[in-house]
Amino acid sequence: MAKPFASSADTAPKQEKLETLADGVYALTAEGDPNVGAIEGEDFLVCFEARATPAAARDWLKKLREHTRKPVKYLVLTHYHAVRVLGASAFNAEHIIASDTTRKLIEERGKEDWASEFGRMPRLFKEPDGIPGLTFPTQTFANAFEIPLGGDRGKIELKFCGRGHTAGDIVAWHAKTKTLFAGDLVEAEAALYTGDAFHMDWAAGTLDKVKAYRAENLIGGRGAVARGNAACDAAVEQTREFLNVMIREVGAAHRRKATLKDAFEATHKALAPKFGRWPIFEHCLPFDVQRLWDEFDGIDWPRIWTMERDREVWARLQG
Repeated sequence: MAKPFASSADTAPKQEKLETLADGVYALTAEGDPNVGAIEGEDFLVCFEARATPAAARDWLKKLREHTRKPVKYLVLTHYHAVRVLGASAFNAEHIIASDTTRKLIEERGKEDWASEFGRMPRLFKEPDGIPGLTFPTQTFANAFEIPLGGDRGKIELKFCGRGHTAGDIVAWHAKTKTLFAGDLVEAEAALYTGDAFHMDWAAGTLDKVKAYRAENLIGGRGAVARGNAACDAAVEQTREFLNVMIREVGAAHRRKATLKDAFEATHKALAPKFGRWPIFEHCLPFDVQRLWDEFDGIDWPRIWTMERDREVWARLQG
């Protein structure tokens, strides 16, 4: 029997958990749904990620307002995927910060990605008619950007660590509390979406740079917050393991001139015992394998996902 397309059948609400990780440092997780967070400056807030719609973003902000009434001055987007950014208007942020490459991706494929992700994960798009349009950053940077927080609160360092989940991912580091917002470069017991990824770069140098922060609090793109250096290292390494298993299995199938379906089945078999219970595993894997197959075919820059291409790949691999 064919599986329901992507997460289209996932209609159950998730239990949200707002955690205070240190003084003025917050993270909201939701059983494998996309994570968001915030850090307080002296008289303003820096928020991380924007959710899929303004209505969904307002739900998060309502919870945050139970802890602080400071205005949002900066909204940091770690990368571009529609479920992470289209709620930006709800923050009324003075500055929306992303990497130069993330802006390029929005310009190149923003509308297609919006339609694609709405089809894949409709539950995340609460009141989609409220989205005013594509979200564009007001300020971008190539490699590094600093946000002074004022007083004795330290600073937030935004850094491009290399190609990974997308070509433009950044992390946000707060040295004072040893807190790292890693975006989808790291997942803590949640499946990786790699449909726009650079698998080999990500599994090697990029994750090495992420791990080198020696974080004590790590908020990945999905899953629980990792607390303590050992747990943060484990989150990085389970992300790396997922990638390396994919690279091994898809690479082997490609070298023996097997089919894409063969590669998918071998990868699914290898990953499922450890990772198959994780959120969105079945949803992500067809798109992951297709992108990695493209890399082995020599296609460096990810092809754009459309609703039509989504359905075609799903039918071929999960049908």
